[in-house]
Amino acid sequence: MTFDVTNSGTAPVPLAVELKQINKWFGPVHANKNVNLDVERGQIHAIIGENGAGKSTLVSILYGFHKSDSGSISINGNQVTINEPATALASGIAMVHQHFMLVQNFTVLENVILGNEGSGDIIKASSSARLKLEELINRFGLSIDLDARIEDLPVGIQQRVEILKALYRGARVLILDEPTGVLTPQETDQLFEILRTLKSKSVTILFITHKLKEVMAIADCVSVMRSGEIVAHRDVADTSPPELAELMVGRKVLLRVSRSRANPGKTVLRLTDVSLQQTQGTVGLRDISLTVREGEIVGVAGVSGNGQSELLEIVSGIATPDSGHIEVCGKLVDSLTPTDPRALRKLGVAHVPEDRHRRGLVLPFSAAESSILGYDDLNLSPRSQNGWFLDPSQVAADCASLMDRFDVRPAEPSLHCQNVSGGNQQKLGVAREVSKEPKLLLVGQPTRGVDIGAIEFIHRHLIELRDRGCAVLLVSAELDEIFGLSDRIIVMNAGRITGEVASEDANETDIGLMMAGINTGKDQTEARL
Repeated sequence: MTFDVTNSGTAPVPLAVELKQINKWFGPVHANKNVNLDVERGQIHAIIGENGAGKSTLVSILYGFHKSDSGSISINGNQVTINEPATALASGIAMVHQHFMLVQNFTVLENVILGNEGSGDIIKASSSARLKLEELINRFGLSIDLDARIEDLPVGIQQRVEILKALYRGARVLILDEPTGVLTPQETDQLFEILRTLKSKSVTILFITHKLKEVMAIADCVSVMRSGEIVAHRDVADTSPPELAELMVGRKVLLRVSRSRANPGKTVLRLTDVSLQQTQGTVGLRDISLTVREGEIVGVAGVSGNGQSELLEIVSGIATPDSGHIEVCGKLVDSLTPTDPRALRKLGVAHVPEDRHRRGLVLPFSAAESSILGYDDLNLSPRSQNGWFLDPSQVAADCASLMDRFDVRPAEPSLHCQNVSGGNQQKLGVAREVSKEPKLLLVGQPTRGVDIGAIEFIHRHLIELRDRGCAVLLVSAELDEIFGLSDRIIVMNAGRITGEVASEDANETDIGLMMAGINTGKDQTEARL
């Protein structure tokens, strides 16, 4: 039995979680390599690492989604075998997923007791559960209405319901997987207050994130994973974001790429009172007006699902507005004069889509084939001498040059895209669009699923493109990315623009309020020039 010896002179306290020599293979891929991890009771312990570093595999083993090929797990000093989530829950371990596991038309109470109703009187069981839940809500400061329907609750409260559900099932170890990815800054602050309260009640929290600022704000200690191994442990008080970034990547990384002040030129994109009807699964657009000019990056901030995707679809020609009109690279688009992505591409519009698998790449295609997607009919791709057919050898050669320039690994044009990591798939898609020197670049979530080293690389290329006179419309759910790249920031909520500020006047508090649908009255830009 392993113990954490406290400094109070009291009896030693067993470690909340101890992983010893954990190994996991997926075919030839060694996802976890002899991982040792000690987590003290009542601490917030962050685990960070690049994509593919093995952190998700590790916590999936702890929660029973995967079974390790070797190694052992001990909870509170007792060795356990965890083969499935039910076993993890029985051991006091629960996981709060980034995408919540809630029934939308059920109440909070119904969601929490779902699957734990027992075989007796359901009314009596509900009454008993209500008493226990009210005690948990008061004890941990969760502020939840048990009779509210999930579909009527904001995302931040839904996340609290997941935490409440875990506590109701007796969890004393909570695994939080990228918990702030769907939250506004204010909701993130509220979550952190809840986590501090949980910690004060001796609940142990494993915090999985890629946001170094959050590690510094909430965690007591941090473990860094790289290539399936834990390469460092640090007390947060003794480290810094630059050191953690270097430990993750293995080299020094610029966390924010420097950029000069924008020098905007003429308007390249103008939307005037553009609306798009809401459909199932979308919020639509309502009276959107904005401009983007040469030599500037306009960032669109907001929690995902508030109309940003529809905005990109409208401007790229994938969808047609129901009302209002768009002027893009000199072309008028409205409900009576629709267009399509091919026509806009000929005008100089490039598009890095939010979902690289659905719209950015054809996974069974080779990297060379994907490097010319959308441009093969524009005389921008290498052709044979008669001009009718593409020259495969030249396409491959051009792709190799592109992969070298944009650091796409491995730099093998014949490799199928499905066999390339997500981050390198993204770099290939960005390389294809940026290399065409567009007049207008539409870019959605440019660094989603991308390693911290590749983030630096992509950001630098976007700023260089802006400095060459390109107009850039950037959609990102990452506020740090919006602040780091944008010259002007537009905020969306429920399909509307709730505010716009110049980047030098922006702060997280105001942007967060706008993301929640609260107009702060701080429009400080020439939004509709």
